[in-house]
Amino acid sequence: MAKRSGGLRFQPSGGEKKPQIPTGKKQRLNIQRLANDGRGIGFVDGRTWFVEGALPDEEVEARVLAARSQIVEARTERVLSASARRRGEPCPHARVCGGCNLQHLSEADQLELKQRSLAEQLSRLAGIEPQVWAAPLSGPEFSYRRRARLAVRWDNKARRLDVGFRASASQDIVSIRECHVLVQPLQSILPALLAVVHELDKPQAIGHVELFSGTAEAVLVRHTVALVETDLQRLSAFAQAQGVQLWLQGEGQPLPLEPRYTLGYRLPAWDLELAWRPGDFVQVNAPVNEAMVAQALAWLAPATGERVLDLFCGLGNFALPLAREGAQVVAVEGVAEMVERARTNAAHNGLVNAHFYQADLSKPLAEAQWAKEGFAAVLLDPPRDGAFEIVRQMTTLGARRVVYVSCNPATLARDAAELVRQGYQLKRAGVLDMFPQTAHVEAMALFERSA
Repeated sequence: MAKRSGGLRFQPSGGEKKPQIPTGKKQRLNIQRLANDGRGIGFVDGRTWFVEGALPDEEVEARVLAARSQIVEARTERVLSASARRRGEPCPHARVCGGCNLQHLSEADQLELKQRSLAEQLSRLAGIEPQVWAAPLSGPEFSYRRRARLAVRWDNKARRLDVGFRASASQDIVSIRECHVLVQPLQSILPALLAVVHELDKPQAIGHVELFSGTAEAVLVRHTVALVETDLQRLSAFAQAQGVQLWLQGEGQPLPLEPRYTLGYRLPAWDLELAWRPGDFVQVNAPVNEAMVAQALAWLAPATGERVLDLFCGLGNFALPLAREGAQVVAVEGVAEMVERARTNAAHNGLVNAHFYQADLSKPLAEAQWAKEGFAAVLLDPPRDGAFEIVRQMTTLGARRVVYVSCNPATLARDAAELVRQGYQLKRAGVLDMFPQTAHVEAMALFERSA
């Protein structure tokens, strides 16, 4: 038998395989449009490039962050030809910090991007659109964030301490000097906080530091091993000089340095004050949170004495205003500690028409004792995974009106399709701009079902 030629090469049926693009490679690109996450989209040699910091109609030089198959992820290194829509970023860390990826885009353009993202998800995943688009709810562009976490990392090889936020598309830490999205009280204490952390004898003990602003300002120090006495004294002196509360967290729950410390936030439109502790979920944007609560109550429009179900109720952010306006509120949360704090908040504000329960919200609810009488309306504010198991049960709860507050338009669209299947109509929907300078989209939708 004759030998086969060793020079023959067989190509796969899909044609010649393209060479892999190495990380770090630079490429000139013309940007065609924006993706829903705010990255510019360009095309080269049949590949789609997603480029951080780029805008439509720009020519940029981009550096490859990652590449797989036909998709390349990259970051703008230089803008060779700028769009008229581009603006200068006020923060010196904006181009490397992973916290804000849209500072180069105007507020109006950011809102337009988020509105388009919500509309596309509802149309593509659910095949629906609201009868009425609500105007976006927005607040200040900057100085809005009342809670933030700073990473702390000691680089033993470089003998350097980094304190700041994660870099974009990286685990690296961008050491910061300032942060324009923090509320002013937190911006004011930030320089002193950064200074004291850099003065610590054993910074290796610190995992991260969190800042809070509400009825008081507070700093939580998360430590992985016990703090040495000198460092504890430095942190305590910093807190006293700045007039802030110092909280510490080792293996257990966060604890205040002084037992008398309390934290909270106010909802002035309803004369409410809600207590909370570091580690509890709280909306970071106070003005947009207040506007969101007001819109939710206006869309639900509960009559006095009407039974309203608040699911994923947390500390009572929606439940207590609903009760203040006269509804009979049943509020349910999966975390037992949050249920207890919500009950305490109701009692502290003199509300007897809000009742709180702990339940697994991935399980059927109709058999729960508190659900047997049914509800005229339901409000739900689930995590990013959405609430598919809940919406599958909606008709069994008897609700004619449903307000869905979402932090993920994709799961909102999925759940909206199920509500429509049950006979609900999407009456209103709109964007909540809880995180300006980022592409993160929050939304609210109103569904109604005829008798």
